[in-house]
Amino acid sequence: MSHARMLTAALFCFTCTGATLSAPAQAADYQIDRKGMHAFIEFRIQHLGYSWLYGRFNDFNGTFSWDRGAPEKSKAQVTIQTSSVDTNHTERDNHLRGDDFLNSKKHPQATFASQRATPTEAGFVLEGELSLNGVVRPVRIQVQPIGEGPDPWGGYRAGFIGTTKLKLRDFGIDYELGPASREVELTLSIEGVRQ
Repeated sequence: MSHARMLTAALFCFTCTGATLSAPAQAADYQIDRKGMHAFIEFRIQHLGYSWLYGRFNDFNGTFSWDRGAPEKSKAQVTIQTSSVDTNHTERDNHLRGDDFLNSKKHPQATFASQRATPTEAGFVLEGELSLNGVVRPVRIQVQPIGEGPDPWGGYRAGFIGTTKLKLRDFGIDYELGPASREVELTLSIEGVRQ
């Protein structure tokens, strides 16, 4: 090969490599791992200001997009079956499913769809709309990445914990529980499998 051809080939390879390296990274799509029970949506609310009452939703699903190098591209969508509420007390759970609270017969699903992600020192803030009890309101979820990497079954996983607080009256829940119990804290412990 002549010197001119070698130089041309080298320049071509360099240009292709540079284009590859400078191409923006694409956020990967993940399915929340409910099959393996590695995701949880839990809540707590004060009881009379003396203690905390804990519960969870047993049936939900969703997806998210994640790129460690560009957290601002993060997206998430979650659907919760409100009748799956579980506080380990049958009578209370039936009350929560009724008209005073979740109104599960009329509004069987609660949904969250993100609209924006803003990086922070600890992770990012996910902003979006939550539809609950027939009311749609903006919410902000503080999200912290826990870890990511290959799993023993040939897949790739990423996990996060998110927290937020909701005022019950913002979602049409006016049942009086006392001044210390007008806000509920949500914790989302989410592990997803890359698709």
